[in-house]
Amino acid sequence: MKIQKITFKPYYTQYNNTRNNQPSIDRNTSLPITNGLEKLAALNKTSFTGQKYELGLSEDELQKRTSEDCLKTTTLLSPNSPEYQGLKDGDKKALKHLVRAANIIGEIELQLDDENNIPFRKYLEKEIAKGNQNAVLTKKLFDGQKGIFSPDHLFKNLSLAKNLKQSPGRGVYPRDLTVEEFHKILKTMIEEGKDEEVRKILTQRSVVERDGKYLKGIDYVDKFQKEFKEAADELEKAAKTSTDENFNEYLRLQAAALRKADPMLDAAADIKWATLQDTPLEFTITRENYDDNMSVTIFKNKELLTLLKEHGIIPVSKDFLGGRVGIVNPEGTEFLKKSKEFLPKLAKYMPYSDEYLQVIDNNNNQTMVDVDLVQLSGQIGEYRGKITIAENLPNIDKPAIKLGGGRRNAYHRQIRQSKGKFMTDYSILLDNSQLKHLKSDTGHYFTVGHENAHSLGPKNVDNLGEYKNIIEENKADVAAIAFTDLLTELGLYTEEERNGILTYFILQNFLYAKPDTTIAHRVRQVMQCKYFGDNGAYDITKDGKIHVNIEKVVPTAKKMLDQIIRIQKDDDYKAAEAYVKDNFVWTDDMEFMAGKLRAASKTLNGTLETPLADYLARS
Repeated sequence: MKIQKITFKPYYTQYNNTRNNQPSIDRNTSLPITNGLEKLAALNKTSFTGQKYELGLSEDELQKRTSEDCLKTTTLLSPNSPEYQGLKDGDKKALKHLVRAANIIGEIELQLDDENNIPFRKYLEKEIAKGNQNAVLTKKLFDGQKGIFSPDHLFKNLSLAKNLKQSPGRGVYPRDLTVEEFHKILKTMIEEGKDEEVRKILTQRSVVERDGKYLKGIDYVDKFQKEFKEAADELEKAAKTSTDENFNEYLRLQAAALRKADPMLDAAADIKWATLQDTPLEFTITRENYDDNMSVTIFKNKELLTLLKEHGIIPVSKDFLGGRVGIVNPEGTEFLKKSKEFLPKLAKYMPYSDEYLQVIDNNNNQTMVDVDLVQLSGQIGEYRGKITIAENLPNIDKPAIKLGGGRRNAYHRQIRQSKGKFMTDYSILLDNSQLKHLKSDTGHYFTVGHENAHSLGPKNVDNLGEYKNIIEENKADVAAIAFTDLLTELGLYTEEERNGILTYFILQNFLYAKPDTTIAHRVRQVMQCKYFGDNGAYDITKDGKIHVNIEKVVPTAKKMLDQIIRIQKDDDYKAAEAYVKDNFVWTDDMEFMAGKLRAASKTLNGTLETPLADYLARS
């Protein structure tokens, strides 16, 4: 059943009103069609998508997953934090508008993630108002994972709504569209000369809808025009008070890109954003396409893929959106800037470096910042198994990169600091004689190497389909390790830091459970665990501990990196498929260590607390 889409007042505005003891007023309640749907929903617990909702988890399961042991809580900056209190007044005022803009992006992402997210949240709110305590606990999980669906820390896929499963097309393809029908429609449209319509369907920035017997792609700026305009308004307000003119210029460019569906406007904003180094504030609209499991299926259909390429169309996975707001930490940023100096030298040492264009150019056009976080909204704030610790953007599919723009790395201090417990968990796996190598900064040094490595290697990789992100993450990990000895010789790391990085890398490849093949970051860790084990980089001792053969780690990384870069350089889908299948093997040793990790930690889900963002949003 199709029901006309109604746009509701954003949740964050309702929340702000209730926190100020003001009545929450829905500006659409005067519309007759809305009133009718509200009454219908109240009668039979249906959403405005026609879906009937019930809670998906039992009371016992909800109690367990929201307990202190099982729900990992990470707290971002508070209003009393010295980082916020130390800002100039103009930057404090700007931060308020940046948080509001990020919250709006979060509302858009809820809809991109699944059409049921907002209606299900409204259902939960009504149940909570009735005193349903299970709905209170479900809402806690919903807010943490930012949606109905999520893998937990053990990669078990959760649905907070009974009898509702996640669609491979998320909220960016029709829920009832099968892969078979998708391919058939695309083929028909190409054969009927609808090339431009197909191009719009297969871009990273469109929402796909049915159009009679065809499909159509609507740019997300057009699809969510009202919301993006509101976000643009907030960015322009921030640009009027922020004390850094370069940052203000970026905000104005980003606001323009939210007002008009034009990839070149996004490119202009991205190019400027990637030059920002010494600004007091951080704001990013993140766009990553790891979650689209529909578009990548085209690469398995050789007939369709060939037809598309004959018409100059390369399928690109859909972007999902997030908003990052923070305060740049100058002290933490200094180490990042130092690491950047070595990138041009590392680029020359990449395998087959004379056979392709590098992601970074000879000008080393990359900036890096360590960020104290105020808000992570949308995809970047989704606690789904884990939450990201750093990002290197724009990704290579973006116009800004193809036009020669640079990249920018942002590191998330509060997320990094919250990982101390996980370092303790991993240490139980390690041979006692090697525990001395693990220090508080060891994981951070490895992460810096990983993010820097995203800027190395082939620039034009378009044809690896569902293996593209797995192999890119695999490249970043292995390149970070392959260059550890060189960076130690050049003075970035001490010898002891080098030993810690190599030891930590081996340990963090052991997971709490076997992931499925859709989780690129975790698949690459299983692959690495097998590969480095097969090549003697670690042994399992008689007492069931991991002993890292430190001197074998870098040579093994170089060997694996050589294979990865050849696949990326050749842009060879079949080679990528064979490589992943050969290495994505869950071994008995992995399961044994996973059992130890599960015994050490009960964590299943997670959530963010954002006290400063909440304060600013309602001020």
